[in-house]
Amino acid sequence: MLKFSANLGMLFGEVDFLDRFAAARHAGFSGVEYPFPYTYEVERLRDRLAAHELEQVLINLPPGNWDLGERGIACQPDRRAEFQDGVAQGLAYARALGYAQINCLAGAAPGIAPELAFQTLVDNLQFAARELGAAGIRLLMEPINTRDMPGFFLCRSDQALAVWEAVGSPNLWIQYDIYHMQVMQGRGDGSDLAQSIDKCWDRIAHFQVADNPGRHEPGTGEIAYPFLLRRIEQRGYTGWIGCEYKPLASTVAGLGWLDDFR
Repeated sequence: MLKFSANLGMLFGEVDFLDRFAAARHAGFSGVEYPFPYTYEVERLRDRLAAHELEQVLINLPPGNWDLGERGIACQPDRRAEFQDGVAQGLAYARALGYAQINCLAGAAPGIAPELAFQTLVDNLQFAARELGAAGIRLLMEPINTRDMPGFFLCRSDQALAVWEAVGSPNLWIQYDIYHMQVMQGRGDGSDLAQSIDKCWDRIAHFQVADNPGRHEPGTGEIAYPFLLRRIEQRGYTGWIGCEYKPLASTVAGLGWLDDFR
């Protein structure tokens, strides 16, 4: 049976962030994820997880200055020290909250030669994979579409495999967001995505879902989710699938699509 985590960065926006843990549990979720915990004290997050018997599934490494439009700094050569500090910060939260996966956003590389951006990303991922691996924590990387995040450096699944090969670490994995990959390389019938998932299968540690267009819940757009999710289940996937979408109406009203899968 597939298991789904609630992305509290997008779901349950009807209530304040710290109240979303209770809302997720009430809606039937046993796992939660969210992009960035760093503005909250660890103790407050840990208390919410414990109070509602939730598993913390995933966070991202610090992305730079999100408010100024930064979506990761891992491919920027002049910010290696800042990236390494972010790894230490992410590791501290991981140890405190008890989760075993951290995602790295590559970010954009404006004015940087592609070869230099690629090598910087590889170097930073090697560092992060080593540091996190020593603590028993998986490092993930996520290809993201360039429509929603213009200039995002890591934007296709085949590129992610090339990065993985260059990094050469057993502790580097792919976070496969079906929505992002549909925008970049998919067709509505699911066949392109199925082939892409097959190619990446041995390195995928986490899936995320949303439909296209609109990034709303599965069933509101073109992606063949019944086909893809059944296929993922039949292949024996045992990890989490993060619900990272913008509800078309209220969060709870849009959860009906999950009934066939959990």
